[in-house]
Amino acid sequence: MIFYYVAFFVFCCAALYFAGNWVVSGMSRVAKFFGWNEFVVAFFVMAMAASLPNLFLAIVSVINDVPELSLGDVMGGNVVDLTLAVALAAFFSRDGIGAKNKTIQTSLLFTLVAAILPLALLIDGGLSQIDGIVLLSFFFYYVYWLLSKRERFSLIYHGHPVEVGKDIKLLWPHFAKVLAGVTVLLIVAQIIVNSANRFASDFGITLPLVGILIIGLGNSFPEIYFGIVAAKANKTKLLLGDVMGAIILPGTFVLGLVALFKPIPVIDLTMFAAARYFLLIAAVFFYICARTDQKITKKEAAVLLSVYIGFLLAEILAK
Repeated sequence: MIFYYVAFFVFCCAALYFAGNWVVSGMSRVAKFFGWNEFVVAFFVMAMAASLPNLFLAIVSVINDVPELSLGDVMGGNVVDLTLAVALAAFFSRDGIGAKNKTIQTSLLFTLVAAILPLALLIDGGLSQIDGIVLLSFFFYYVYWLLSKRERFSLIYHGHPVEVGKDIKLLWPHFAKVLAGVTVLLIVAQIIVNSANRFASDFGITLPLVGILIIGLGNSFPEIYFGIVAAKANKTKLLLGDVMGAIILPGTFVLGLVALFKPIPVIDLTMFAAARYFLLIAAVFFYICARTDQKITKKEAAVLLSVYIGFLLAEILAK
């Protein structure tokens, strides 16, 4: 039985690897065709696609009158993305993750605020409809800022914008590659999560522990594998666009929608104590690492990884 689970997991990892390659190569071609910055493409394509599970869970949680479920999902996922996903990508990169770009450097500040803002709004015991409006306003302001000037989203070579492609027919195969890759990433990640549930049932492991060690990790597999593939290909703009988008979108847009339609009361904040503290630590460390020399080195990645390990231990001990 164990051999079956191991073999199945290896197969899923292989599928994720190839799908990640499809997305990276396809996005690069799409970005160059339209003259877009790869950071912006990753933010609006990969990060939005990877945030769909968060959005679907948010909708289901509102319908079932358990909006706090979405809050826990977003907070836990953001910790993983800011620490483990970034750290693994840096380890697989040639010389760290470069962030020498004005748009990226400013977006780092937006990312930091997007990660911390929900925590600040929770101080009064939950997220109200007004808090939801605040979160949504922040998200749409960032999108406006990102697209308000051409130099922030256009691809520049030798000081001049890249000429936009002429024949749209040549682009369809690359669109199909991106769509297929993203679809496989999301489906396989969900299969891994479902398999983790069966593994817990078959071997008598408690679901809370599996949720922290396996399911929480599985929900972030698209970002993790995409980040590794992008880092190996030295596509750091794609990598950072995906990571920052995976923080900003769920933390502001998803939680904002949930709070707008169904306020999230949190009677006992201790339920989210570890996630809140480690999300704050992860966001600050990620910001500092990316700002220092405008690069995340492998040594800094080790620090981020240690934060993730600390988060795991805190959650396990809390159970």
